[in-house]
Amino acid sequence: MGAMSVRTQSSEPPESSGAIHRAGFACFVGRPNAGKSTLTNALVGQKVAITANQPQTTRHTVRGIVHRPDAQLILVDTPGLHKPRTLLGERLNDVVRTTWAEVDVIGFCLPANEKLGPGDRFIAKELASIKKTPKIAIVTKTDLVEGKALAEQLIAIDQLGKELGFEWAEIVPVSAVADQQVDLLANLLVPLLPEGPALYPEGDLTDEPEQVMVAELIREAALEGVRDELPHSIAVVVEEMLPREDRPADRPLLDIHAFVYIERPSQKGIIIGPKGKRLKEVGIKSRKQIEALLGTPVFLDLHVKVAKDWQRDPRQLRKLGF
Repeated sequence: MGAMSVRTQSSEPPESSGAIHRAGFACFVGRPNAGKSTLTNALVGQKVAITANQPQTTRHTVRGIVHRPDAQLILVDTPGLHKPRTLLGERLNDVVRTTWAEVDVIGFCLPANEKLGPGDRFIAKELASIKKTPKIAIVTKTDLVEGKALAEQLIAIDQLGKELGFEWAEIVPVSAVADQQVDLLANLLVPLLPEGPALYPEGDLTDEPEQVMVAELIREAALEGVRDELPHSIAVVVEEMLPREDRPADRPLLDIHAFVYIERPSQKGIIIGPKGKRLKEVGIKSRKQIEALLGTPVFLDLHVKVAKDWQRDPRQLRKLGF
């Protein structure tokens, strides 16, 4: 395998309609702040992944789905790999490795404006051990650098693959913010997916990923402003999402019942706030985002429950979806 191939926009056109339909899973990996969530949002076309500047907050497999006439690309967001300190940490690392082995393609996000560091090497080493899955190197944030710096980064990434004994399926520079080459990236991911019909109906409400996304939006809103006091001790479970009966077709309403689980009774006050003010704000904020995500008016019913030390209890972890 000789020269490095870097893709820019005038790539082959997507296959004409009437051609093969493909469907499959991709996940983006990379250090915190490598632009994974922004890229997911740019591809999916709406806020789905949670752009938190705090690493390891996307605990669940949050999926964004790219619906195209020729393909359905399901983006699986894995939590970051890190050195485990608790049972939850170990469980997360296992989840990461299993997810990487199960997806059809892995996109490794590396920011154009930061030199490759030990964190990138650590991830690349892990990727090298997953032999079968094709790996695309995605150079993000290209709007922040000049051409020369970008060229150097592309060469460094190509070298990194060679050092670790694998070949990148593609190396693609993109800027999600400036919307440059995002479509091209989708065009390059699609041929790596297996042939088959769409796996998720478009806009299906009972779909588990949507419940996961909803839980994630509530969790983000609940963590805002109290992250220092409760960094990981919040889990959100959406018990049910049901369309309200007897509503006229042009005025639907979706009832969502969710529980915010915390570890200790003392944390209840922090989440609820004086006279329930904070919980109310969490409800209003997350409801707006959920409505934007699902495109339908929502009635959100939130309750706070204590699940004692859930991070260290395997039974609770299972119940809460980890």
